[in-house]
Amino acid sequence: MAMKEWGLIIERLPLPGSMNMAVDEYLFRSLGQTPQTYVRFYQWERPTASLGYSQAVEKVVDLDFCRRNGIDVVRRITGGKLVLHWREITYSISSSDGQAFSSTLAESYRLISGGLICGLKKMGLKARLADPPPASYSKGNMPCFSYPARDEIEVDGKKIVGSAQKRMGARFLQHGSIPLFADEDLLKQVTLPKDENSQILMTSLSEVLGRPVSFAWAVERLAGGIAESFRVNFKPKLFRSDENAVIRQIQNEKYENEEWTLGKRRGSSLDFFDFK
Repeated sequence: MAMKEWGLIIERLPLPGSMNMAVDEYLFRSLGQTPQTYVRFYQWERPTASLGYSQAVEKVVDLDFCRRNGIDVVRRITGGKLVLHWREITYSISSSDGQAFSSTLAESYRLISGGLICGLKKMGLKARLADPPPASYSKGNMPCFSYPARDEIEVDGKKIVGSAQKRMGARFLQHGSIPLFADEDLLKQVTLPKDENSQILMTSLSEVLGRPVSFAWAVERLAGGIAESFRVNFKPKLFRSDENAVIRQIQNEKYENEEWTLGKRRGSSLDFFDFK
């Protein structure tokens, strides 16, 4: 039986947060009835705090600090908690292939974690799926990297991958953060409420490997781990000019729009950006 072929996108240059979110949304919404999967790895042009879909901005992020220090703020279409993106690898997987990923959020989340663990092993790391976090994390406003959540990935008891997912019928988007270098102090400064004694159980690839790790080196191994785990081949995905135009439209009209980023309201016309 021929191996499945998935699209692969590796962004060699860092992009603004609003563009990164627009590309992920475009890939998610472009999925058709035929099973398709796209895997994307990308970087951030500047430090960026991303909010989960339902989070109240005034409860989780210090906007004044961000504005004074050139830190961007975006809102994801996925759930989850506040993430500070900066010196990291971000992955995203957009798929309509229920056979490869199952039809449930929990099982697809676990399968993707398995692929990422396979990639981390290629780096020489002993990573594992995390146990459930304490109730205070699940119910509170602590940032994503305070604790590993169930079936997220940890190394030596510290979180090394934080992920979030959105599903719509048979389609889903999951994206997540894999720090190259830990920026715990900056994360604490960005986060509300302020608590100098708050615990951040995060680590980074450079910390656990004991040397600086590059985006290109790590992505090569993560992509290899995903391909091996799911038994697929990758084909580079290049965006056509018309696709780039739609992505820019999503960026300009949604992710650079404060109504979406700061004034999130359920039922907003920006929730489901219609580009077809």
